[in-house]
Amino acid sequence: MGIVVLVGAGGFIAVRHARADGAKSADPAAASQVKIDNFTFTAQSITVPVGTEVTWVNRDDIPHTVVSQDGAFKSKALDTDDKFSFKFSQPGTYHYFCSIHPKMTAEVVVK
Repeated sequence: MGIVVLVGAGGFIAVRHARADGAKSADPAAASQVKIDNFTFTAQSITVPVGTEVTWVNRDDIPHTVVSQDGAFKSKALDTDDKFSFKFSQPGTYHYFCSIHPKMTAEVVVK
């Protein structure tokens, strides 16, 4: 990753990071959000760095929960458009499910 510095009229400076291969970096906000829709966690597995806050958003018409198998986090029942967030401070693989619909499962991998 390199740094690109742009100097514009009037002395304003804009700095942005650019990858050496020219590809755009993934949006960290998008990578740390999981949508719940049609009885599915839309990302069956996401990988995030330690310290990331992941947010689940219920887009379904019925309530769902987000509960880790190891007890690290547990949401209340989320109605339509409700959100639940959890900050992952330890590395590991966190398997989770909906306690109302236990066949709904997914995981967060924290590195």
